Amino acid sequence: MLTNELLAMLENLKNFEKLITLLLIGMMVIVVALSVFELGWILYKDIMTPPVLLLEIDELFEIFGFFLMVLIGLELIETMKEYLISGKIRLHVIFAVALIAISRKVIILEPEKYDSLTLIGIAVIILSLVIGYKIVKSLEYSTKTTSHDHADG
Repeated sequence: MLTNELLAMLENLKNFEKLITLLLIGMMVIVVALSVFELGWILYKDIMTPPVLLLEIDELFEIFGFFLMVLIGLELIETMKEYLISGKIRLHVIFAVALIAISRKVIILEPEKYDSLTLIGIAVIILSLVIGYKIVKSLEYSTKTTSHDHADG
């Protein structure tokens, strides 16, 4: 049986976790906001550089990479918010963030700078993340339907 002191300590720990999570969310909001401004500045600068309104391939890669970085930040905020509210981390969101991050790397990747084994390694990472994502989503779905079925029965 838990003593009152232990319960108080666990409650203090939970409050500490919430405080840290709130601080992380606040800092991530600042980072995402600054990233959006930076993305806007890069887009403006690239559009206004002659030839005006035309973007070079390397500029497009930079913009897409930055855009995906902002999306990663938003997903991390959502994950931390979910943790703050429910105390649980949705594992499929972690896989989604990892997939977005690796996609960002692939988009800005210059394949000629890497040997074939490195590129195969990146492909294996992507495949592993996709398989992991599908497994986690199917487990979450089967858990939802099973608990829903028990609630009805």
